[in-house]
Amino acid sequence: MALSPESMPEKPFDFRAPPPSPIASGRRSCATNEDVLSEFLEHSLRVPDLVLPDKVFPRQNFIENPPKIDFQLLSSMESDSLSKILDSIARIGCFQLVNYGIEGECIRSALAAAAGIFQLPPEKRRAVTRSPPEKLYGFEEDHGEKEEEGEGKVSEEFVWCRGAGLKLEMEAIWPVGYSNFSEKMESLLCDIEKVAEKILMAIRQNLPPKTDYENDMKQGQGGIGSGCYLYKHSRNMSAEKCSGSLRYDVIRMLIRGFDYSHALCLHVCDGSSEFHVYSKKGWVSFCPDKDAMVITVGDQTQALSGGQFKHVIGRPIYKGEEEDCISMAFLYSPPSTTNTTKVDPQKGKNTISLSQQAIAAIVLTLVYHILVFVYNKF
Repeated sequence: MALSPESMPEKPFDFRAPPPSPIASGRRSCATNEDVLSEFLEHSLRVPDLVLPDKVFPRQNFIENPPKIDFQLLSSMESDSLSKILDSIARIGCFQLVNYGIEGECIRSALAAAAGIFQLPPEKRRAVTRSPPEKLYGFEEDHGEKEEEGEGKVSEEFVWCRGAGLKLEMEAIWPVGYSNFSEKMESLLCDIEKVAEKILMAIRQNLPPKTDYENDMKQGQGGIGSGCYLYKHSRNMSAEKCSGSLRYDVIRMLIRGFDYSHALCLHVCDGSSEFHVYSKKGWVSFCPDKDAMVITVGDQTQALSGGQFKHVIGRPIYKGEEEDCISMAFLYSPPSTTNTTKVDPQKGKNTISLSQQAIAAIVLTLVYHILVFVYNKF
């Protein structure tokens, strides 16, 4: 039966496919985009070489020996002489101390016992390796320094402190020797603390009345009592290796400094060829006098003086020695600071390490890229 024209729909359905979308003339092919992405990743992931310009690296300056102070005359010293000491720690952050009343046999005995620390094999040292900020005592972490034939490392480092944690770990790897070493160090440290206490008292007496800086110091600036950095200086080092080690020490000192906050540092370094003083403003060196102890200013004393006295880091240098040498750097904090802060050296400081910061950065980057991908996909 045929449909009448009136029953027919006004317009038939149009089943034609829609026209193709226009292609932009500047659009690249997939292969081209992949090449561009690969090139971008290759350049982005390339780690640049770190080159320190000579103008930025601090230049070493030799200076006249800083003034000496007779410890026995400290309380009766004339104001002119004491002003020279105060001027020295304000300019270069250190001075020399003689006739300090500690028996030479006590120092030599502690140095001889300390030599045994550095004779422990590497596998035992790893059990007592420092890992700031979690653990501030023990051996310095090995950074892969290569030893040339006939030569050892330029210097090695061990941090000793009072604490049950260090005692337990060291007695586990060196049961007989550590007990003797710790006993001699404890005896020497008691004498060192008496000397440091009298020096700090003289410095305080020549400062203005109590300031906000002193109040901050008493409220706690990270002081954790007294500790000692022991250094072994290897014999017969080549000039090239010594120079490279010095530059490494400068960078390390300026970036990291000491893990211990302290008021004074007393350096036992008799027989050293030079003494280097590092600060953020310069690098100076001098030849210390025989039988003199070098005293450097710590961060707590700088705060106590309102920035008048310069916080520096010192390091003795031994050149041309036929035998290995040991030096000690005793870090002293006044009892008022240590009793108020109550910081345990075994627990370290509440800071975030560089490795933890790097992991956090990687995780955040991955999360960001995932969120961008999901947003573009949906």
